This record gives sequence, structure tokens and C-alpha cells, in this order.
Amino acid sequence: MRRILKAEESDAGAFVGLLKAVVVPRPIAWVSTISADGVANLAPHSFFTVASQLPPIVQFTSIGRNDSLRNAVETGEFVISMANRDLFEQINATGTNYPPEVDEFEAVGVESEPSELVRPPRVAGSPASVECITESTLEFEHSVVVFGRVVAIAVDEAVLEGDHPDINRLKPLARLGRDEWSEIGGVLRVSRIAYEE
Repeated sequence: MRRILKAEESDAGAFVGLLKAVVVPRPIAWVSTISADGVANLAPHSFFTVASQLPPIVQFTSIGRNDSLRNAVETGEFVISMANRDLFEQINATGTNYPPEVDEFEAVGVESEPSELVRPPRVAGSPASVECITESTLEFEHSVVVFGRVVAIAVDEAVLEGDHPDINRLKPLARLGRDEWSEIGGVLRVSRIAYEE
């Protein structure tokens, strides 16, 4: 027996809550931006993924019109730093609804470092950061998807095994439903099967 919720017949909050609980785990974009006035912003966004290989495009979704969205559109740049287990408490704290004039790096005590090609800083303690130029946005009522062209990736040498990041060293966090988060558990490795085989 399955419980069926239909979007048009359900309470919107309950419906979205169920959607977020079954589309899991979701990687977290820890987005840093700088406002037109020069104030740094840092906030986690759990609607995030790679949108295109060539050209390399990532996307994150702003629920409502928040500082990350405004800054990424107005200045044309943003950085996504990997949200990992070592920074869990700080990641959660930057999800607080600070006013636009507050620098979350300073408010929460997150160390920043200069990016290579864009103005917003990277999170110094994050094992990997993706520097982006804002490519476009797509609006869906209360949500706006932000697409960024990746212009540089910075990876801490300590998490690399040869030229490839080791998943156990990266220690990425993911969002689940409600107030639940997830860490990497077992990792399955298998090659794709060619049709000829």
C-alpha cells in the first residue's frame, strides 16, 4: 500500500517536505558572494548540482530572493565551497537569516581566502571550491535557479589521491529531510557495462 500525495490537492508545505525527504541525499552548495557594496555573504543551499559538462555549468536554487541570489545576479560572480563534516556547525550557522549588511564569514567565524579568478572569497577550510561566473537564472514562482559557468576549481592537496579527490578525505555533507544531514557511508564502485559486452 502506498500513500499518494497530489500536488494540487495537498498542503504545499507537507508536499514539499515529502519531496525533500525522498530526493536525498542532496549535496550542499556553500555559496559565497559579495554585494555591490562590498559585503561578503555566505550561505548553504541544498538544491545544487552540476547542470552541464561542456560548458561546465553548476546550478543552485535560491528559495525566495535572498542575498546569494541578489549578489550573484548584481555582481555576476559566486563561489561554491564544499560543505564537509569538519565545518558542519559553521555551515549550519551560516544558514541563519542574517541581514544583508552582515558579513557571515565574520559573524560565524569562518576563515576566508582569496579566489583565483572571481571576487567573492573561498572558504579557507573547505577541501574544494568552485569559482563561477553567473551565466543565467530561471524563475519558478518562489524559487530562482542560478546557473554558473565554472572558471576555476581549487582543491586542497591533502584530499587528493594522485589527481583525484578521495571521497573519505573530502568528507562531504548532504541534506536529507527535516533537520537531517548525512555523511558518506559505504561507497559502491562499479564500471559501466558497454553494450558490446
